[in-house]
Amino acid sequence: MDENVIDANVTVDQMVARHPETMRVFNRFGLDTCCGGGAPIADAARRDGADLAELMQALREALAAGVA
Repeated sequence: MDENVIDANVTVDQMVARHPETMRVFNRFGLDTCCGGGAPIADAARRDGADLAELMQALREALAAGVA
């Protein structure tokens, strides 16, 4: 996987491990990054009531900027 490509099937934990700056994005959207971090991003967004398209856009922007 290209390190800068975001796949909604990657777990929250994997994304944060690869790109720690995304932790703020997950927190801003109210995703559980602790006990629920083992879920794929798409599942976590659905579970925690976040809009997946908006979340993915915010994650892309965070990676492009290098900060969240």
